[in-house]
Formats: sequence, C-alpha cells, structure tokens
Amino acid sequence: MTDLRNRLLTALGGEGAGSSDFDLNPDVVLPEDRKLRDAGVLIAIKPGTEPSVLLTKRASGLKHHPGQIAFPGGKVDPTDADVVAAALREASEEVGLSPDNVDILGCLPSHETVTGFTVTPVLAFIRDDFDPIPERGEVEEVFSVPLAHVLATTKYAVEYRRWRGQRRYYYIVPYGPYYIWGATARILRALAERMQA
Repeated sequence: MTDLRNRLLTALGGEGAGSSDFDLNPDVVLPEDRKLRDAGVLIAIKPGTEPSVLLTKRASGLKHHPGQIAFPGGKVDPTDADVVAAALREASEEVGLSPDNVDILGCLPSHETVTGFTVTPVLAFIRDDFDPIPERGEVEEVFSVPLAHVLATTKYAVEYRRWRGQRRYYYIVPYGPYYIWGATARILRALAERMQA
C-alpha cells in the first residue's frame, strides 16, 4: 500500500487544471456571471490485494440524477468547515463510513458540473473494513470497482446524449452491470490521467 499511496500523492501534487462536464463540448459557452455551489465528493479507496473505489447507485426516486452512479458526497452545508468536511459528512450519512475510518490524502482540482456545482474530489483511503449502510432515501446500492479498472484510460469511451437540443458528449467507464458516466467518470479519468503522467 505504501507504493500506491506514494503514487497517489505524486498524482495529487502534479500540475493540471480542473475538469468539467463541458470538456468534450468546447462549443458550449458558459455565462461569465454563473453562480456555482460548492460540493465535495469522496474518492474512497479500499486497500487490499486488489484496491477498489467505493461508489454508490443513487436511489431511483430522487429528483436529481436518479439511478446514476456517484461518489458519496454532496453540497457544502453552512455547518461544514470546508469541502473535505462536506465529503466526509455525506459519506457518513449516505453509506455509514465514519470519518474516523478515513485517511485523507488530498484533493484533486475541482470539477464544474452542468447542474451548477464546483465539485472538489477528496482522495482518501478507508483504514479498516466496514459494512456499508446505504441511506435508503438517497442510495439504492453501495459497491466497489477495482482501482486498476478506473485507472486504465483504455477502459474509457466517449458517448453522447441530446441535451437542450444539442449533442452532449461525456466519458463512460462501464464496469459489469454499472454504467459509470458523466461527472463521476470524468473525475475518475482525471485521476487516471494524473497517475499516468
């Protein structure tokens, strides 16, 4: 794990701009005066012989992004000290991961979403095994994807959907029955690119 930790820390310290949902859509013109809300997500790595990343499948009844694959996380509340605190609080609420069981490595550059958030990905190790407890109102399923899978840029593809009358292109990194796409896939690809730099 020491080697993996060192590689991740090197990746975190590397140069590079943030990412966005618009990376593959250069024709989109964003308003200069747009107001973005801060959010934090936790890229929680489970160590072991095959390290993996903890992900969630959002509940199908949610108003925003129902059924999509996501990191634990959410918007920064007024009671949160910062984006790291928000990511840890949300991970505790959504999947039952105690902040005491998390070793924070650092943060990747922020990611702007089409829904108006500036998302800061917080990279961390899960210290000890834990049994996820999905918050049923928000999370349908908690699962893990091998870290090697999401760090291999060859596993990514580009697809598109119609959005506001135009084609909107985005990354996907499917794994088994899980269709990982959009901001989650873009953030994972940003990490993969840094790991290969």
